[in-house]
Amino acid sequence: MGDFKYGEITEKIIGAAFRVHGTLGNGFQEVIYQRALELELKNMHMDFVREFEMPIYYMDQHIGTRRVDFLIADKISVELKAIIKLEDVHIAQAINYLEAYNLEIGLLINFGSKRLEFHRFTNKKFNPQIIQHPTTPIHPMNPSSDKHPTTPIHPINPGSDK
Repeated sequence: MGDFKYGEITEKIIGAAFRVHGTLGNGFQEVIYQRALELELKNMHMDFVREFEMPIYYMDQHIGTRRVDFLIADKISVELKAIIKLEDVHIAQAINYLEAYNLEIGLLINFGSKRLEFHRFTNKKFNPQIIQHPTTPIHPMNPSSDKHPTTPIHPINPGSDK
């Protein structure tokens, strides 16, 4: 996967998922796999946030939030499942999250089947001009500031105050 964008990172994530699945097998709830994967990622000294909350906007209005299971290096979303079989709706959900968060690469990993399943997605609508969702809050007028922005940064329309 080294030939793909962020391939080295996604390869490490998938390797960690294989170790978790190889050790635990299938049959546990998603949160168990999430905790185990967190330990693997920490052991590899990867930069990540577990259950990172991201805003969802519609027509420039904040309509809710969604937590991505893992946000890796501020670039890659990782969604976990623990179900017998992935359905098209799960794939569509993973792609929708990439687009809503304006992240370029995402992984969907299913621990629920006998063999680990994973899908790697590229956001075809990715716009590098749009402000990303940093894990460290950045003030929009002072990038060196560690204070929260006084107004929310809109993922689709950075100039919006809604």
